Amino acid sequence: MSDQPLVFEEWPAGDASVIAAVRIHSPRNLNSLSLDMIRLLRPRLEAWAEDERVVAVWLEAEGDKAFCAGGDIVSLYRSMTEPGGSDLGEAFFREEYQLDHQIHEFPKPVICWGHGIVMGGGIGLMVGASHRVVTEASRLAMPEVNIGLYPDVGAGWFLNRMPGRLGLFLGLTGARMNAADALYTGMADRFIQHAFKSQVIDTLRGERWQGRDAHGVIGSVLRQFEARSREALPESPLRRHYDDIQRATDADTLVDTVAQLQELAGRDDWLGKSVRGLTNASPTSLALTWRHLRSCRLEGLRAVLDKERVLSVNCLHKGEFAEGVRALLIDKDLQPRWRYPSLVDLDTDWIEDFFREHDNNKR
Repeated sequence: MSDQPLVFEEWPAGDASVIAAVRIHSPRNLNSLSLDMIRLLRPRLEAWAEDERVVAVWLEAEGDKAFCAGGDIVSLYRSMTEPGGSDLGEAFFREEYQLDHQIHEFPKPVICWGHGIVMGGGIGLMVGASHRVVTEASRLAMPEVNIGLYPDVGAGWFLNRMPGRLGLFLGLTGARMNAADALYTGMADRFIQHAFKSQVIDTLRGERWQGRDAHGVIGSVLRQFEARSREALPESPLRRHYDDIQRATDADTLVDTVAQLQELAGRDDWLGKSVRGLTNASPTSLALTWRHLRSCRLEGLRAVLDKERVLSVNCLHKGEFAEGVRALLIDKDLQPRWRYPSLVDLDTDWIEDFFREHDNNKR
């Protein structure tokens, strides 16, 4: 087995065509996305885009637990706390968002097999793929508010395109989505049982590609296996609780919205678990999420990613993100000491400054 964090393969297919494959290979940290991975993947995608033999790209991960549980935030913590380390963190966010945009704009089909945990940076990889597959084990989330960050990787774009205010709900609570939720919110395109994965690959490799629309070929194959998986598709809690979530998020202020969301806790177990994240969330992160999503409603993806680069670099330098990672993953005391203990204590100037481009993020 390779020691490289990414494994690249080229699978022969019909008509001397090739399906290019990427496997994230870092199961010990739930396939977390590192700067090294980003720098390996971007030039490979550029080469495959130009290679006439390559008809599609297949993106998957090693192991059954996670496709990608997010960015390598332990390394980011070091960049925030060690002298001279901030350049690494700034490069990570800048190049991560460039990779995310590259996948969105890739000129050939990208099939993402999103099995297991898909969070944060993993969603950034998955959401831009043209054919996004979820399985019975898929669990998607954007839980950044619990580590002093905010939903990024284009979340200002894709959360705003979900039905109603579900994107706001998911961004503020960090609630987990199952496969049916992912389909309902537009985060995935197909539900296929994980046991069919090797058959899906073999069928794709056996197809004739020349003179045919590659997206059509892939869609036809995936539909076959989706039909065979239909009975295993779970219920969508987000769809079931849509009206409750709409009422709870129908407020003009963040303070009122959070209060109304917390009132959902007694409705049922799923809602209780989903809004529980608000209790330990950084008030700063909640405010950043609220403002970011509202400001990006009419923005295109590139503009959103540009805004997120500024926001994320500022998060590296202001301490809240470092404190969140410390409490969750470094000291593991689960007792973050947020700069402001509650939403009503927040300083407006403090929040405003996150959205300003400073000298350290004009790169």
